[in-house]
Amino acid sequence: MSQLTGRRFAADPALFLLGLALLLVGLVAISSASIEYADWHYRDAWHHTRRHLMYVAISVTAAVVVYRLPPGFWLASGWMWLLAGLAVLVLVLLPGIGKEVNGAQRWLPVGPFTLQPSEFAKFTVVIYLAGYLVRQAQEVRNELTGFLKPMGVLGLVTVLLMAEPDFGATVIVVATAFGMLFLAGVKLVHFLSVLALSLLGLMGLIFAAPYRVARLTAYTDPWADPYGSGFQLIQSLIAFGRGEWLGVGLGNSVQKLFYLPEAHTDFVFSIWAEETGFLGSLLVIGLFSALIGRILWVARRAQAVSEDFGAYLCYGVALVFSGQAFVNMGVSSGLLPTKGLTLPFVSYGGTSLIVCCCMLALVLRIERELPTAPVRKPHAAGAGA
Repeated sequence: MSQLTGRRFAADPALFLLGLALLLVGLVAISSASIEYADWHYRDAWHHTRRHLMYVAISVTAAVVVYRLPPGFWLASGWMWLLAGLAVLVLVLLPGIGKEVNGAQRWLPVGPFTLQPSEFAKFTVVIYLAGYLVRQAQEVRNELTGFLKPMGVLGLVTVLLMAEPDFGATVIVVATAFGMLFLAGVKLVHFLSVLALSLLGLMGLIFAAPYRVARLTAYTDPWADPYGSGFQLIQSLIAFGRGEWLGVGLGNSVQKLFYLPEAHTDFVFSIWAEETGFLGSLLVIGLFSALIGRILWVARRAQAVSEDFGAYLCYGVALVFSGQAFVNMGVSSGLLPTKGLTLPFVSYGGTSLIVCCCMLALVLRIERELPTAPVRKPHAAGAGA
């Protein structure tokens, strides 16, 4: 199956530098956005900054471990990672084990830290699905059963995520899985049929919860309830408006002074836009665009030498990064209804940062193993061949 040469060169400098740049942006943005919050709640203005630096150290260490493991390890152990992901999703729902915050039971306390199983689930679904698409390539492309089998697994993951509930993670996992299956070459009629049913299901989930309907209503007209459901979006839009072209300067945000809730987590991009302006926002968008484009380039190179597992892994990682970045920035700017979802590498959150770094390490390892000048063979396999 594999046509990798196993060359031993350093990691791709473009991918590495783009990831490093986003980590640095995240450190600066979190440090600025959390100062007043940390000073008020912990009497320590640098509380979140120090914790984030610790998360960065843990994430880099985990990424190094992942980078040292060959792609074959992930292909052989994909089913075990899926079971581990399902196990933690069940564990967080058990009374007395999972931690409940604001009516959602999404966190597992581990000593002084809390882990978010939904972030780990994204990682495990991508690994499992990439392996499945390689092992069952012909069935996936020719038979409806090849498409429905991973849908059964995806349905189980979705049920567990919605039990927390975590609608944002559910959307990202479902969209990533559908994207990977589409790129693997499933029949269009099968894809569109199941996609239509899934969209109807997601709409049903939205209207089944009054608070989601309220968010959707606030999205269309946030000023109809400026101190209720529309409060976060209005404060976020004020932050964007104050930023103008060049921003008010790092550390000078007004919206982080308890006007905008979750300023250092879900809405960190709003504070960044206020302090660095349109040009600073464009810089972050450009970094994400370049990172995702580079990952897709690695995927195409892997596919060109029939390394389909590496290609599907890269496609999955690109879909997770692009989906989360689009949703987070879209919510902050009023393009999408309000939904809590972290901005990869930038938002405060240890589990998200660890998973993002590990995913990038996977791509770096796949790129490292590819030939320096891949040549497409006449009968190469792959969805895009």
